Amino acid sequence: MSYSIFHNLEIKASPKKVFDAVSQPKHLDNWWSLKSSGKPEVGSEYNLNFTEEYNWFCKVSALKTNESIHFKMTKSDTDWNSTTFGFDLETKEKETLVKFSHINWQKDNHHFKHSSFCWAMLLNGLKNYLEKGIIIPFEDRN
Repeated sequence: MSYSIFHNLEIKASPKKVFDAVSQPKHLDNWWSLKSSGKPEVGSEYNLNFTEEYNWFCKVSALKTNESIHFKMTKSDTDWNSTTFGFDLETKEKETLVKFSHINWQKDNHHFKHSSFCWAMLLNGLKNYLEKGIIIPFEDRN
């Protein structure tokens, strides 16, 4: 049995702007990671650096430009290693519906539940970044 995290949110921005914010390192660093690298291409490796202790890697496992991107974790902590997270984007009238998923967790433990909470907070940060230009300093993100 595996466990999954799902969050849906609407962002007042075009699918292209949302896609860039969840796939381009220069944008990821404004709402999620401390320093990241990678290219939005299937098979491309991303480095997601949060601290020296949390210097993780993943690969793009699925991609449709401006529609969806999914990342398979390759080097992270034990709980995240088996997981894949991603963003599916759906065009609405003046906004984009973001369907976020983080699937294949092996345990329904504290880390799984804490990660779900953190994703909700980070996705709200993504929304504020795209809608209002707010960048929360890395050390203030939870």
